[in-house]
Amino acid sequence: MKKVSQKIMSILMAFVVLFSTMSFTIDLHYCGDTIVDYSFFHNVETCGMKKEQVVSTCENPEMKNKSCCSDEQIIIEGQEDLKNNFSTLTFEQQIFVASFLYSYINLFEGTASEEVPYKDYPPPFVIRDVQVLHQTFVI
Repeated sequence: MKKVSQKIMSILMAFVVLFSTMSFTIDLHYCGDTIVDYSFFHNVETCGMKKEQVVSTCENPEMKNKSCCSDEQIIIEGQEDLKNNFSTLTFEQQIFVASFLYSYINLFEGTASEEVPYKDYPPPFVIRDVQVLHQTFVI
């Protein structure tokens, strides 16, 4: 159960990192107060009502250019500065990282010699039989 929960948490954390760094744009087209179309990837399609220039005797210029349709664009920016490049490190820091990796990789390298140093020496004599001394026998 523990491994399953760890895998679920790691997948969730990967999605959090993915969606926090991803940026996207939502285009919306309104006719009046209702949404007619929305789009995540392409430009939004209009409802077919063009913004017409109304010739009016009205003296207010805002009333002349007013249309019932409007477009809205919502931009969601992702996080850009997550990780520094290796090239932004100073020379001393690069040397430290390179030497640390070299020593860490060589730490787990096995020895090539299979020489047994105690091959020529006989084992010590048994002075007492421990099983008989403590009366423990495997049956």
